[in-house]
Amino acid sequence: MYLCFVKTDVLDTINDPADVRKLESHELLQLAEELRAFIIHMVSIKAGHLGASLGVVELTIALHYVFQTPEDLLVWDVGHQAYGHKILTGRKDTFHTNRQSGGISGFPKRAESIYDTFGTGHSSTAISAVLGMAIAANLSGNKKRQHIAVVGDASIASGMAFEALNHAGVTNTNILVILNDNAIGIDPSVGALKDYFTKVTLDGAPETETVFEALNFNYSGPVDGHDLTKLISELKRLQSIEGPKILHVITKKGKGLRQAEENQITYHAPGKFDGKTGDLYPEDSQSLSPKFQDVFGKTLVALASENKKIIGITPAMPTGSSLKYMMEAFPERAFDVGIAEQHAVTLAAGLATQGLQVFCTIYSTFLQRAYDQLIHDVCLQKLPVIFCIDRAGLVGEDGATHHGIFDIAFLRCIPNLIICAPSNEIELRNILYTAQLKLDLPIAIRYPRGRGSILDWEKPFSKIKIGQGIPLKEGTAIAILSIGAILDNVKVAINLISEKDSIGCYDMRFIKPLDERLLHKIFNHYNVIITVEDGVIKGGFGSAIVEFAATYHYKNTIKILGIPDTFPEHGSIKELQKETGISSEAIRATLQTFL
Repeated sequence: MYLCFVKTDVLDTINDPADVRKLESHELLQLAEELRAFIIHMVSIKAGHLGASLGVVELTIALHYVFQTPEDLLVWDVGHQAYGHKILTGRKDTFHTNRQSGGISGFPKRAESIYDTFGTGHSSTAISAVLGMAIAANLSGNKKRQHIAVVGDASIASGMAFEALNHAGVTNTNILVILNDNAIGIDPSVGALKDYFTKVTLDGAPETETVFEALNFNYSGPVDGHDLTKLISELKRLQSIEGPKILHVITKKGKGLRQAEENQITYHAPGKFDGKTGDLYPEDSQSLSPKFQDVFGKTLVALASENKKIIGITPAMPTGSSLKYMMEAFPERAFDVGIAEQHAVTLAAGLATQGLQVFCTIYSTFLQRAYDQLIHDVCLQKLPVIFCIDRAGLVGEDGATHHGIFDIAFLRCIPNLIICAPSNEIELRNILYTAQLKLDLPIAIRYPRGRGSILDWEKPFSKIKIGQGIPLKEGTAIAILSIGAILDNVKVAINLISEKDSIGCYDMRFIKPLDERLLHKIFNHYNVIITVEDGVIKGGFGSAIVEFAATYHYKNTIKILGIPDTFPEHGSIKELQKETGISSEAIRATLQTFL
């Protein structure tokens, strides 16, 4: 148990890693206790990623104690575990702004600190980045600089991590990979490599050559990641060894907070909680509308109960995407393939060739990593894979690396792909039902993070006509064309205007194919067309409407509202919608300029 008021006698003396290197052994141990308590305290009142950072407190201290950061270059893979690193590198006094608008980022960010040597937010990039840095050091003649990548056991199983290991093993670079093995990423780690790691204990590894030694890495470990003395001793030893090295460190995610150790999935990012007890605050689930993710997950179970050909796939996000419901109900037909987005998409394609109806649920920001597979393996071959694109649009405090704002633009240019954005839970449920009725083409269904607005959503299924929009309200002068759940903001904006009778509102539902019959009626009736989307303007839904107008020589005034040509930073979704001009108030202001 940790009190809300955290005692930080040693931590208060740390302004940068040079101060860490001045500490005596007993002071390092005290620093670990204080740092862990500080993280628990701050996350309890501000929210954020908790378990991962608690698990690497000792490792963080040891790395900055042994290596001459920032001269030695340290990269944290994903960055969920980098809170301790940020606090020790001059950001303790600003850590209360973590993930808040105008505050520090929840992930390592080059523009924020010289100690953040590489921006990370997606997994499995650290080894490639560090290898590039190490090659650059060799070319410049800097043979003394150390290059360290801290990679989790879930991340190191990714294809990109193995590509980097394969390359690094034939170089003479001064690179050290720290394998942070805690058997869990956001969900439990999966796969054959994970099965191998479970055989490795602190008593040693199996009496066979490790996969890392086969790739020409000098392998050492495993080492107890919570034993500061052993960590420091082993890191100092590795400093003098040339060439690619890997240190296997065993840690416990959530270390130091009982609830986080016992419930590692929930306490990965628990939101605000009671800092005194460690318990989560109770949630009044009766008054809350469901999460879009849960509507997807529970609907998929209902469909799979009737349709034996349905398969579910997710790359390492069974809990976040709610595929967990199908994994529990039909474990033989639902697969977590690990952090392997490319494999997930082509696996889905392979299953589809055999007549199975595959729901591949994947976060929008992670689908970017499987773009070639989407084009080449699915759409080119017209395989009817059903992509359920979770976390589409602005996602809030996770910031630029996690916003799902590019999917409309990068999907719209691909032939043979249907793109749908349901505006609410019932629409999502019905398009999922429609998608498994043997479509001839692949379909992408995008929906946002978080809760919708409909409590009574479990209605009888209804088939949706592909490419058909819905007129919601007729008007006389201005038509608003909305796509997806941003429709809620549009409705509020219209109700804020006294001249609402002049405004028509349309839920287009499909970005591709567009409902051209409806669009012709709209363009022939209204002088002003306003499009609203929660994706980037360039190449997005509004661009599709402009292309339609150009094709048919319409001269109407068209205004596109969406995400401008920038990477939005972190902040609440309401703050970010206001900044990007798609909040209800911002939409109202735009409407007012045309009235």
